[in-house]
Amino acid sequence: MKLICKLCNLDVSKQVIELKDLNLLNKTDGQDLIPEGFYIVADDDYFAPRHKGSIIINIKDLINSNYHSDNRRLNGCCGYDGCDGMNKVCLCKHEIGTECSDCWMSHFVALNPESVKFV
Repeated sequence: MKLICKLCNLDVSKQVIELKDLNLLNKTDGQDLIPEGFYIVADDDYFAPRHKGSIIINIKDLINSNYHSDNRRLNGCCGYDGCDGMNKVCLCKHEIGTECSDCWMSHFVALNPESVKFV
């Protein structure tokens, strides 16, 4: 399966499958949380409440996207902390999710389920 923007139907992810073995998640700061080619749906066990229900993918699986034009959403010291709202948009400039890639966290993209869908 892949994910597309609900507003313009643009592909925003490579092919991904659900990660069943959550022991493969890497919670080490500065490293990829989820292996490439997989997704999970965020729950309360690890993710901040703002990400609950989001579709979590590896940053390298995100395609056809840019950073948000609102610089206030692009905070972080070594990457993007994602604490100030969605910071990723599709190429048509529709908000699709949040990249979390700062040094004090594991790295991932949380795609908003209101903005994207599986096909």
